[in-house]
Amino acid sequence: MRTADGTVVRARVLVNCAGLHCDRVARLAGDDPGVRIVPFRGEYYELARPELVRGLVYPVPDPAFPFLGVHLTRGIDGGVHVGPNAVPALAREGYAWSVVRPRELAGTLGWPGSWRIARRHWRYGAGELHRSVSKRAFTEAVRRLLPEVTEADLRAAPAGVRAQAVLRDGTLVDDFLIREAPRTIHVLNAPSRRRTASLPIGRRVARRALGALEALGVR
Repeated sequence: MRTADGTVVRARVLVNCAGLHCDRVARLAGDDPGVRIVPFRGEYYELARPELVRGLVYPVPDPAFPFLGVHLTRGIDGGVHVGPNAVPALAREGYAWSVVRPRELAGTLGWPGSWRIARRHWRYGAGELHRSVSKRAFTEAVRRLLPEVTEADLRAAPAGVRAQAVLRDGTLVDDFLIREAPRTIHVLNAPSRRRTASLPIGRRVARRALGALEALGVR
């Protein structure tokens, strides 16, 4: 494998955990992952009056979108994050509307699953876009959980980008997705709400890597 700076890295087995670029790495390795990473930006606010929240405040999850829904999360520093709102990102690392990478956007738009998501869930998506451009609409969503909140209580916070794996038929992958090929193991989806499973999943990936080495006669 050759890195962007020209360095050549050689290995008997490749474990691909490249997040937002994991499907691209899989294709560069000569494997067809069967999914495309469609980036969604999660937009957050910080609560100016953190004393309003003592713990975690979450809505009842929507079975169709269990990873969505505005909630309030109290951090170990005492601050409270509010969000996320989820909107399509215009680049794989598009942390703001101003970040646009035409080639990456074309790759997202060229994936059939992207259009099938849009057709099935356009009403939900329209609501997310509305809350993205309207602080008032975002505040109203928060007020369903915390009625005392006002627009002045919400201060913009850094956004994140979710590396959402999408199948060709438009299915959003909502569990860990691991694909194997000779000499390669690709971790193509890692749900954030299941971070507690990261250690056993890591062990599973390690066992598969060791199995691949044994198949090559390396012990």
